[in-house]
Amino acid sequence: MNKVNVHTETLDLNWQLINLISEIDRFDASWQAIERREGQSLKELKSIATVRSVGASTRIEGSKLSDEEVNVLLKNIDITKLEERDQQEVVGYFEVLDLIDENYEAISVSGNDLKNIHNQLLKYSTKDAWHKGNYKQHTNAVEAHLPDGTTQIIFQTTPPGFPTEDAMREMVSWYAADLDTHALVKSALFCYEFVSIHPFQDGNGRLSRLLATLLLRKNGYQWIRYVSFEHEIESRKTEYYRVLRACQSQRPGEDITEWIVFFLSCIGNIQKSLMQKLDAYGVAQRISVREKQLLYIIESNPGIKTSEIANKLGVSNSTIKRMLDSLITAKLIERQGVGPGSYYTLL
Repeated sequence: MNKVNVHTETLDLNWQLINLISEIDRFDASWQAIERREGQSLKELKSIATVRSVGASTRIEGSKLSDEEVNVLLKNIDITKLEERDQQEVVGYFEVLDLIDENYEAISVSGNDLKNIHNQLLKYSTKDAWHKGNYKQHTNAVEAHLPDGTTQIIFQTTPPGFPTEDAMREMVSWYAADLDTHALVKSALFCYEFVSIHPFQDGNGRLSRLLATLLLRKNGYQWIRYVSFEHEIESRKTEYYRVLRACQSQRPGEDITEWIVFFLSCIGNIQKSLMQKLDAYGVAQRISVREKQLLYIIESNPGIKTSEIANKLGVSNSTIKRMLDSLITAKLIERQGVGPGSYYTLL
């Protein structure tokens, strides 16, 4: 296939890329009919997706809060008691996600609106008060937070001052002027370029994932609000950093085909996940309230075991086992492993 220039990067228009775009757009063409049919199920999915998105995106940057802890925090927000950084980041992320959900059409892809979103994202972060809403004043770098608690530098970013201001101005101008590149590719490239410039002192990774949702919504991919792009990135975190590093090591003028394919494969995966969940929810309408509670617990606590579920629902292990067997038969969940170490996940 042919190599093309997009913004300051190059892209290989290969069949893998074209197929990914076609599959995503084929689904999107039927979305309005699905949305009308599945209204009630989508409300439940949106609530779950919000918690997963907030939890995943903040954990990628080092937060320790589980989805369950995030859910409890968001149900009982008291801004006067957000003393821990993880809590501050979670509430900030949640409020920006909600802002995008309600006002995505009015938010422009401009330097000023990006600064405003950044200001909102770090609204409650006391240690970030000095720089929120402004481009960086000091050199920063893209870092990976590893499981052992250490960090690893992935990429040295655009220098602060005029280089960052110029790079952001050029990126925003390109996005507005390019009417030929497919919206999915433009969205993926914008997020890549943003995180490569790293225009703010902190919060760039979180903001780049929020921008993915914003740009997809603005380009008509409305179903993205019912799934968690951030959770998909978290589950592929090692690959995420590897692909970023592989592309960014070639800057400037890098080939970003690998990143675009990765980004679109994430979108394709969560699209498939959405349809599987809607199918499951169709069956779920015919099950008991207690079984629905059990499904939500499994959804919110990947890897949870029988005894832990029993404790949460306040019923016996034997009752939980009967309910689990019923849900397995209904093809709503599946058992992983055998014996005492087995656990359950949604299909």
